[in-house]
Amino acid sequence: MMPRTDEVEAPVTVTDPTLVRELAAMYVKFLETGVAPEGLFTADVFCDFTMPQWRLQFQGVDDVVRGRRAGHPSPGRVPRSRFDATTTGFVLEVEEEWDQDGESWYCRELFRADVAEGAISQISVYCTGDWDQALVARHREAVTLLRP
Repeated sequence: MMPRTDEVEAPVTVTDPTLVRELAAMYVKFLETGVAPEGLFTADVFCDFTMPQWRLQFQGVDDVVRGRRAGHPSPGRVPRSRFDATTTGFVLEVEEEWDQDGESWYCRELFRADVAEGAISQISVYCTGDWDQALVARHREAVTLLRP
């Protein structure tokens, strides 16, 4: 089989687990505040965001922050997360909660981040979609989760 010519070149392998853990913590702070901490992203960071039945892409720090604020304009909380280092960065799984226009919202997301030059250079986001209070209540009535 011929190699694809449209594939993105893999980033350089990251060997510093402390750095990627710190970047993941900074990323959670970004999710909670909507403000990118200094040094979180490379200047040309690329974000590929997938949500149910839609996909968006952002390039550059300002565009990534603008995209985040468009979807989640209010500060929020990340009450649960799981971090796994990879050879090129990290994977982060989170649950998010936030209030907007008098309504409580919830979502689950998975992030796969590549690190270059000590910062996130590429990030893929997979989101369940945003659940309002009614959907959270309907889910709670219909499903008993085995784990939170």
